[in-house]
Amino acid sequence: MSISTTYIKILGGLLIFFLSLNAFSQSKKKFKTKYDRDDLELVPPAPDYNQMKYWIAHPDVQDMADEVPGKGELKEYQDNAEVDVFFIYPTIYSKKQEKDHPWFADVNDEKLNKEIAKSTIRNQASVFNASAKVYSPIYRQAHIGVYYNDNLPLKVEALDFAYTDVKRAFEYYLENWNNGRPIIIASHSQGTNHAVKLLRDFFESRPLMEKLVAAYIIGMPLDKGTFSYISPCDDPKETGCWLTWNTYIRDYYPPQHEFWYGDALNVNPLSWTTDTTYVSWGANRGGVLRNFKKIRPGLSDAQNMDGMLWVNKPRYFWKFLINWKRYHIVDYNLFYMNIRENVAERVETYLEENKPD
Repeated sequence: MSISTTYIKILGGLLIFFLSLNAFSQSKKKFKTKYDRDDLELVPPAPDYNQMKYWIAHPDVQDMADEVPGKGELKEYQDNAEVDVFFIYPTIYSKKQEKDHPWFADVNDEKLNKEIAKSTIRNQASVFNASAKVYSPIYRQAHIGVYYNDNLPLKVEALDFAYTDVKRAFEYYLENWNNGRPIIIASHSQGTNHAVKLLRDFFESRPLMEKLVAAYIIGMPLDKGTFSYISPCDDPKETGCWLTWNTYIRDYYPPQHEFWYGDALNVNPLSWTTDTTYVSWGANRGGVLRNFKKIRPGLSDAQNMDGMLWVNKPRYFWKFLINWKRYHIVDYNLFYMNIRENVAERVETYLEENKPD
């Protein structure tokens, strides 16, 4: 099996993040890290995307993607949106592995699905609800333990299997709900793993490319050559492009930095450019913490540096309790309002440029 450097970097980027968290490092021994092909074939039942219960976010259902932070300053406008977003969430299946299917999440696990909704859907997918109808499928995500396994071909197979659900869900969305509407592809972490494949399979060199508003594929080290026909974004109004960033504390370099991030591209979410200009706290329109209750202007600064997005420690009362090196889990949270406003700007630009004659 031939495995691309980009794919290896995607896998490694997530591993670096978890190794950088002390709490996770201490619990690593809970995960099964040796497995063979027989283990890989133990899978839970497939989701039926004809059933609404297998969509963690959908514009026709009240869900966490409809939420907005703050005290009434923001509204969601999915009913009137002219654009769709297809959001692929990150790894949430990171606790005890099920013995009957150790490597893949059960889409009927109600406890896990509630955790997905309250974390990534509320804190990440909701950022798009002012400008787009939000669609997000529940899929048999790979367990985080996959990233600790030394067998690279089987590791890739595990992620490829998870992608089959994402692909089927996107096909169902296209056939039943898209109706020729413009599309945003959005993701984080493992979700970005799958989003890259989705963009290659459905957009590059295909008619659907004309419908791509932008791809917000966050939280994995991706280089400029990730796509052959989709260019990186380097302007806040640019459309038909892709963007990403990986947030670290200023002056920190993760293990094997040069391999993972030497060629990585970052778009600064405070300036929406790829240059290394430092952007101060005042440009941050507002971030949200994990409880999602309050918009916090000036939460973070940002600067692209050596394949990473560097930030100083975010400004909030309890910051002295946090000693993170990588801010992976809050890649969206730190820049929530800037992302929200940028999505609106790109959508407006796309619709203006694609007015019917």
